[in-house]
Amino acid sequence: MSSNKETFGKTVGFVFAVCIVCAALVSFSAVQLKPLQTANKLLDKQTKILEASNLLEKAGTKSKDIVATYNKYVEAKMIDLDSGDYIEGDTKLFDERRNARDASLSSKPENDIAGINRRSNNAVVYLVRDDAGKVDTVVFPIVGSGLWDLMYGYVGLEADLNTVKSVIYSDHKETPGLGAEVMNPKWKALWPGKEIYDDAGEPAIELVKGGAKADNEHGVDALSGATLTSNGVTNTLQFWFGEEGYKPFIAKNSGGLN
Repeated sequence: MSSNKETFGKTVGFVFAVCIVCAALVSFSAVQLKPLQTANKLLDKQTKILEASNLLEKAGTKSKDIVATYNKYVEAKMIDLDSGDYIEGDTKLFDERRNARDASLSSKPENDIAGINRRSNNAVVYLVRDDAGKVDTVVFPIVGSGLWDLMYGYVGLEADLNTVKSVIYSDHKETPGLGAEVMNPKWKALWPGKEIYDDAGEPAIELVKGGAKADNEHGVDALSGATLTSNGVTNTLQFWFGEEGYKPFIAKNSGGLN
């Protein structure tokens, strides 16, 4: 009996020791890899912003060239969404997802058509300049519900703050071949030249089921077989370019950006 107890004790001790060692290795790996993960996340964001401003081809595919192009042409600025004013803040540390989970840094939209539940009080916009130093594109982050979860992306507008240059999604969980077609280059190519606002200054951009007519300056073809994702894209765009999104900022800067 004593021998059995001793054997059981050794087994438990061995298992416990293995668990401790494995936990230590996992913890060590997480700490060691965190800087690399942070750098990769930042690089992905910079890549999407360059894509949204049509500068990715100029940057190429090498990480160092993407970073250099971003640093040369892009200026990140924090804004207060309610007032549309620029505010002080560290744009590199800003995290919309974290803010949206913090009741002291976010609020519940009155008209939550985008299905985000809470909206960060602040946002970061990206002013993209040409070689002469003039603002050529403004890139706006967006987030809204798709079929399965929130979808994150960027909208690039020309300097008039109305004409679409691009709609680029970066993070989603939509169904391959259906909602995931937001990543399809053919669909993304439908956006340039479309207009966000109608003559009354209201967000009119939308995805049109069955296809948008050629003369529809606000309409883009809906995603085939993905009605809920398409509706989500429409609602996301109309929310973020409405009064509870970027409209106050756009109204204040419609005369031109410096």
